[in-house]
Amino acid sequence: MTISELARAGGVGVETVRYYHRRALLERPRGEGIHRYGAADLARLRFIRGARGAGFSLDEIAGLIALDATDDRARAHAIARERIAALDAQIAILTAARDALSRLADECHRGAAGPCPILTAFEN
Repeated sequence: MTISELARAGGVGVETVRYYHRRALLERPRGEGIHRYGAADLARLRFIRGARGAGFSLDEIAGLIALDATDDRARAHAIARERIAALDAQIAILTAARDALSRLADECHRGAAGPCPILTAFEN
């Protein structure tokens, strides 16, 4: 695959692939002329996308990739548990925000006079 084919198959832009090269998350193909990528490169790119989707930073992803080479399952497990805890914290914050906004929306819908509680809530 060319870089554009790799990017398309991986669901990212060409500049993202180049950025991952600079971050040493993806290896640059060797050789002259058009660089070619293989199935392993696509698998790595999809791994990076999936890990990003799970909320891992690029530094954490680099750490996971390095662990893959050492087969350090205990450390990979610890990193995953840390990410789960961080996601749980984010979920709690978002749930509280949703609940507060839902209450404001209900108050706004019930009231017929005066300023909307949604608008006044964000003035403070």
